[in-house]
Amino acid sequence: MEQRIYLTLENGTVFQGKSFGARRQVTGEVVFTTAMTGYLETLTDPSYYGQMVVHTFPLIGNYGVIPADFESPAPQLTAYIVREWCQAPSNFRCEGDLDTFLKEKGIVGMYGIDTRALTRIIREHGVMNAKLTLEEPDIPAIQKELADFSIRNAVASVSISEKEVLYPEKKVRKVVLWDFGAKKNIGQELAKRGCEVVCMPQNSTAEEILGEIPDGIMLSNGPGDPQENVQVVEQLRKLCQSGIPMFGICLGHQLLALAQGATTEKLKYGHRGGNQPVKNLKTGRVYITSQNHGYAVVADSLPDTAELRYINANDGTCEGVSYHNMPAFSVQFHPEASCGPHDTMFLFDEFIQKIDRENKASAQ
Repeated sequence: MEQRIYLTLENGTVFQGKSFGARRQVTGEVVFTTAMTGYLETLTDPSYYGQMVVHTFPLIGNYGVIPADFESPAPQLTAYIVREWCQAPSNFRCEGDLDTFLKEKGIVGMYGIDTRALTRIIREHGVMNAKLTLEEPDIPAIQKELADFSIRNAVASVSISEKEVLYPEKKVRKVVLWDFGAKKNIGQELAKRGCEVVCMPQNSTAEEILGEIPDGIMLSNGPGDPQENVQVVEQLRKLCQSGIPMFGICLGHQLLALAQGATTEKLKYGHRGGNQPVKNLKTGRVYITSQNHGYAVVADSLPDTAELRYINANDGTCEGVSYHNMPAFSVQFHPEASCGPHDTMFLFDEFIQKIDRENKASAQ
């Protein structure tokens, strides 16, 4: 029997749909993604912590559930909202269906609503808090509740609790991956390039990270407001003085900018999906990238020691920075995107080259 479910937005708008996955009421920040493929990567991306994810693509779940494609052990999002989910998936790698997976992981699902209309509301008014209920909503009471809701302690909630090590087939270098909610493929791309990857928890100190004697430091993606991570930024300032090559992705990009004195801002509805155009300011070349973020570095706040390297071709926001006072660079987008696009995968090679140059210079 189909169970009704109601989505109440902070502005009082209500959508009535059908329930799948776990059946309970939840509160979160509702956002949309324009990705046409890779729904498993979306479901298991830790950067969606505390959020209700709306897919603009109308049919989700057609190739089922494939654990090998997960970006983390379990979903961190609050709810999953789609137009239609496929009840008979077909793929030679399929190990289950979406409904069963969401039930097992305790994730609330909603389908059968006009996701285009919901997306238009978010685009016009910006991301907002929302609540999913199985009963008809008391709109004034829910609006009051949503006004006080915010996502807190996001990075601490998704980071690993103790050190983990990923070994390559042949070790050439050693890289510390500082985990703020890292996607699995970041470590895998480093390992492919001969790096022993030491994953460190978000509460690691600069001394603990340097104690690993790394050749490079990778600052991972992650959820939430970058300015909330005061202790991380404090430790990152110390690492910036070490002379060790650093590469930041998404939240790591924002935290590195904060450590260098820049500021960040919340975007109206963020960039989420696999079709975000990014322009290289030196060459003029445009890359199509995968992104998932609601905050951005304010380009005008960058210090003189930083150079704006990439911008978003749609809205001109900061997408990448190179630093001249240290061997470091960062990007807002995801070059490691498992489901593509793979246009910017070369940035991992650039990081490796930077490490090798520093090692060669130190040996002389």
